[in-house]
Amino acid sequence: MAGWLWLRCLFGPSLHRIHRPPQQPRPEGRAGRRGWDYLPRSLERHTDNILGWASALWSLSYYSSPLILCYLYRKGYICSSKLVPVSQYVGTVLVCLLGVACLRGWGRWRNPEYLQFVSILEETRRNHTPNNKKKLASYDFDFSHWPADFSWKEVSNPKFSKGGVSLLKPEPKHRGATDSLLNSVRTLPCHIISYLVAHSFGRRMLYPGSVGLLQKAMRPMLQQGQARLIEEYDGQRNKLISCDGNEIDAMFVDRRGERGPNGKTLVICCEGNAGFYEVGCMNTPLDGGYSVLGWNHPGFAGSTGVPFPQNEANAMDVVVQFAVHKLGFQLNDIVVYAWSIGGFTASWAVMSYPEIRALVLDASFDDLLPLALKVMPESWRPLVTHTVRQYMNLNNAEQLCRYQGPVLLIRRTKDEIITTTGPEDIMSNRGNDLLLRLLQHRWVCTAFITHCGITCELCSSLLESVYIGYEVDDDWCMSVLQSYQTDRETPFPWSVGKYTEQHLHIRPDHHLFRFFQARKYMRNFETTHCTPLPISEFHMPWKL
Repeated sequence: MAGWLWLRCLFGPSLHRIHRPPQQPRPEGRAGRRGWDYLPRSLERHTDNILGWASALWSLSYYSSPLILCYLYRKGYICSSKLVPVSQYVGTVLVCLLGVACLRGWGRWRNPEYLQFVSILEETRRNHTPNNKKKLASYDFDFSHWPADFSWKEVSNPKFSKGGVSLLKPEPKHRGATDSLLNSVRTLPCHIISYLVAHSFGRRMLYPGSVGLLQKAMRPMLQQGQARLIEEYDGQRNKLISCDGNEIDAMFVDRRGERGPNGKTLVICCEGNAGFYEVGCMNTPLDGGYSVLGWNHPGFAGSTGVPFPQNEANAMDVVVQFAVHKLGFQLNDIVVYAWSIGGFTASWAVMSYPEIRALVLDASFDDLLPLALKVMPESWRPLVTHTVRQYMNLNNAEQLCRYQGPVLLIRRTKDEIITTTGPEDIMSNRGNDLLLRLLQHRWVCTAFITHCGITCELCSSLLESVYIGYEVDDDWCMSVLQSYQTDRETPFPWSVGKYTEQHLHIRPDHHLFRFFQARKYMRNFETTHCTPLPISEFHMPWKL
């Protein structure tokens, strides 16, 4: 029995915190705290530090391996006579690290808190009952050892197949058979370079939160944020298995049993490219009393995989399925809220599940390509265009236009990330383009925009003052829309307010109709890109 426990301690996960002691009194000196950090004893602490440094050095050498190999080659170290001593040295280091791991297992075996934890973990793996899961939820440990709570296979009639969910693809250029073959041969080097760029520094530039070294640096902050969600809000951590096999780390806070009108509404939060649910936009709807479901991108914190668009959509799909089939929410009780790059998965969700109640996009953009071209050299333009369209096609506007429900766009007037020229130029904020695409699709107003130059008006920072200055009659606009809705039960686009250039001269009040629509779909927030959104700025979208 002792040998079995030692093996479990040797190969067991690292324990970080004890949120609630399961069926045991709090240790002396900790009576005033709901949870506490796990305190390893001296032997476990020192050996764990050694293994941690070894892991960090391995990560550094992995990312810098091209430079290291080039240096070793130029110095003549890559040859058979010198590789043998190096391999012997590496073998010695590995044996030493194995010995350190054994000592760490011995240190864990001597710690009663770790022994109790590993016993509960093993019992939960054998018998995944709600009681055992509740006991295991009292601990914060390496998420790779957490038992799965939900899988896409549990859905009797899954919306999508095991091959992955559906994504919008760029329209192919039609060519003859000979032209297609010649073009494929000609562009083969570009395809190879694009693949290498996308799967190396490109993906890490787009999603810096997936870089292991950054996650190590943020680990104390993430652990503190997770402890807050579990200990203050009674959050439930869950592992979801998506159709591509990735494990998605999710956190659910249930407010349905509390007083207040918002608890029955579930807000699913989609984080930014360096955001985590532990410290991200979950806090905004939590402050408003909503039930909240947050999740981490593939490759972020406890989630596995890499955050390419297909994997992102697969993860979002299993999150929605989990909310409906495991948590018991209806689609019309769900609001999707996203910040920044999270707008891609959010717009995909409402496109794929049109019954979702509403969508709120904060500091999001219409398309990734203009922002990618902004930060890359002009000479790289063809390569960047091909790479984005082929591997990182975050086409938020196209997906958004396929959703019929209520939408709210929050534009940050000092945004320095999604502007193409700078934070001082609000006309270059890509949120403007997202709004225009939405208006053009829903209200068939292309002729109007071309005629009166509403593009410039919407892109200016004076949207509110323009709206007030023109004295838009809200009651008249609402009566027009309600009358149209009563007469026609048709989806968008609506042709209400569609006039030719001659009509615009005859009926100038229809100029103001577009300002009414713009204000209903977009709100300004006077701040920069990364400022947390206060609950006072979080509103349910306008619905006719």
